[in-house]
This record gives sequence, structure tokens and C-alpha cells, in this order.
Amino acid sequence: MADWIWPLLGGLLIAAAAGPLGSLLLWRRMAYFGDSLAHASLLGVALALMTDLPMGGLVMAVCLVVALLLSKLLDQPEHGADTWLAITAYGGLSMALVLTAAHNDDGHGHALEDYLFGNLLSVSVEQLIAMTIGLGLIMLLLWRTWPGMIAMAINEDTARVDGWPTRTLRTLLLLLLAGVVAAGAKIMGVLLISALLVVPAAAARYISRSPSDMAIRASLIGMVAVGSGVTIGVSQQLPIAPLVVLSAMLALLLLLLRRRLLG
Repeated sequence: MADWIWPLLGGLLIAAAAGPLGSLLLWRRMAYFGDSLAHASLLGVALALMTDLPMGGLVMAVCLVVALLLSKLLDQPEHGADTWLAITAYGGLSMALVLTAAHNDDGHGHALEDYLFGNLLSVSVEQLIAMTIGLGLIMLLLWRTWPGMIAMAINEDTARVDGWPTRTLRTLLLLLLAGVVAAGAKIMGVLLISALLVVPAAAARYISRSPSDMAIRASLIGMVAVGSGVTIGVSQQLPIAPLVVLSAMLALLLLLLRRRLLG
């Protein structure tokens, strides 16, 4: 049990922070932002492999830079948000693949694989402490700006007229999202971290009566999914991150069926 209790706590922390952020993404129809940041974050992995600098720090730095870049690009009228998201995701991913191939160091293959597919059991106590501090700061900032985030999610133009600094709030939302993606990439993997943001929030929508209620329920559903994924994965020696996503999708399916049956 001692081998996976700390990683389990890390997964629960990520799920708790992902709930309200994922809810905001769904309300603003920004579900693919997580994918774009996650794919681009691989550039941080590639840079770490080349420079032997701390991988977690470089992944976080790349995510924050990409979030700021996206915040600026979304103001450009030539293309829609989906175009800039695709360009950012594939550009970052392509640069990462080229740099990794050029480095050609087989000794770091497992590190790259961990960030692609996730390896929750490799999370150390030191990483958990840093993750707790970072996610605590993210949750504090989100709590302080929650009314403005909700107003902007409902209608950005109306929120601007009401006096909310919508451009600043949008940038902050992307930075907070970048922090969660960077923290969760090692646990869920670049390929699946966005699912932990979107699927529990989508499931929570069927049983929620208010935005705050949906955010809380999304966190709870994500945490239950993490617990289920870890329990099954450890006992059956199966990959944990996909089991977490499948558990969340099962919750989504059950809640959807409940809504259809009860009307």
C-alpha cells in the first residue's frame, strides 16, 4: 500500500483541481484547450532530455508560455480559436519529436513514455509536495476570481460591460489550466490529461443545478475515477491512466442513462 498511497493522493489532487477548470472549459466551449497545452508541453520534455534540467520545471515553463501565446493569438481576427489551437498543438508536438530524435538518447526513453502515457506510481513524495503547493495556489486564485470566471463563461461581452476584466480573466484561466496540465501530465500522460478535465465535468452537468454545484461534483467524480483507476490498476497490473478515464466515462454513461430514464 505504501508504494501507491502517495501517488494516489497526487491523482486525487489533480482531479480536485480539474473539476472547476473543466467545468469552465465546457461552459466556454473550450474543451480542446487542454489537448493543445498537453501536446505542446512535450516540448518541455524534449528540452529537459537535451539539457538534463528538471523535467517538471521545464514542462511547467513551456505550458505557461504556450498559455500566454494562446491568449494573444485568440485576439487575432484572421483565424478562429480552433485554428490557433491546432497550430499550437501540432507545432509544439512536432518540435518535441524533432528535438527528441536529434538528441537520440535511449537512456531517457522511459521518461518520455511516462509523459506520453502517464505513470502515476512514479510520483515521489517530493513531487507530491510541490504539486500540492502549486495546485493549492491554483485553487486559491480560481476561488478568488470565480464570480468573474462564471460571468465570462455565460457571456463575455456582457461580463465586459458589467466591469469584469475579461481579457485578464481569460489569460488567467489559460495559465491556471496550464498549471493543472503540467502537474497532471506525469500522472495521466499528455495523451489523456485533457480527458480528466472534460469527462468528469460533462458527467457532472447531468446532476448539477448551479455552476458551483457542477464544479464540486466534477471534482468528486474525477476523484472517484482516480480512486477506481488506481485500485483496479494496482490489483490487476493494468495501466492506471486509461482506467481512470474509463471510470469517468462509465460515470458519464450512467448519469446520462439516469437522466434519460427519469426525464
